[in-house]
Amino acid sequence: MKKIIITFIFCNLLFIAKSQDSSVEQSVYGIQTGFLGIWTHAEFKVSDKIALRGELGFDSEIFGSSFYEKTSFLMTPVLTLEPRWYYNLKKRVSKSKNIAGNSGNLVAMKTSYHPDWFVISNADGLRTVNQLSIIPTWGIRRTLGQHFAYETALGLGYRYVFAKKAGFSENKSETALNLHLRIGYKF
Repeated sequence: MKKIIITFIFCNLLFIAKSQDSSVEQSVYGIQTGFLGIWTHAEFKVSDKIALRGELGFDSEIFGSSFYEKTSFLMTPVLTLEPRWYYNLKKRVSKSKNIAGNSGNLVAMKTSYHPDWFVISNADGLRTVNQLSIIPTWGIRRTLGQHFAYETALGLGYRYVFAKKAGFSENKSETALNLHLRIGYKF
């Protein structure tokens, strides 16, 4: 009987030692790519369920019409700051699901700034206009193995375009959509 009790206690101690803490990681660094861009990011723990994510990358655009001779491609720099609330970490842990690399469902406030620094394009003479967007977003993040992860997110928000600085008669505000599907490498 003693052997059974000792074995039972030992197994439980191993299980407790291996169980996951149900909070976001202290820091997560990585690089991601998606349909229209490439980004590098760093995510830092603010509380058990909240992380602050910073991104530096390139957003892309494909455009063309009867005014252009060919379909063109454009890449512009983007700076993003995004608080993220991972709201289902405890539930994932209770179901023995992985939360490494902040794998979970999230609600975020994506705030992005597109500066008029430079443009990478296959068309000549293109410029971008400074713009700021604030988009409440819902998404999921999952890890695949130790280093790979994917994210998908959807949000609808607000964009302000500083068009006067580029020579237009007035600035412009409009509805903005955040729809992304990304795969990346976690360092």
